[in-house]
Amino acid sequence: MPKEVVEALVEGGKATAAPPLGPALGPKGVNIGQVVAEINKKTESFKGMQVPVKVIIDTDTKEFAISVGTPPAAELIKKEAGIQKASGNPLEHVADLKIEQVIKIAKM
Repeated sequence: MPKEVVEALVEGGKATAAPPLGPALGPKGVNIGQVVAEINKKTESFKGMQVPVKVIIDTDTKEFAISVGTPPAAELIKKEAGIQKASGNPLEHVADLKIEQVIKIAKM
């Protein structure tokens, strides 16, 4: 029962069969539509953030399991601060976080 793992970084709740998932899953013989639907269901709470996912595929039966990781710390900080993107300039201040927010991020 050999297994293969496909890892990708997808937008929460908005995965598609386009790259990076489609080309990686196509040769494995799994139903890409089902995989994408399951990923979108499991990542719904991370809407708007990049989320790492692993698709574990049983190459004999073509069954799959999906493991959702924690988004990168930068994504969690931007969400908690209520900003879309950082300034790009380390000297430019764009948001503040309360210590409670930092603790919440650290516990994820």
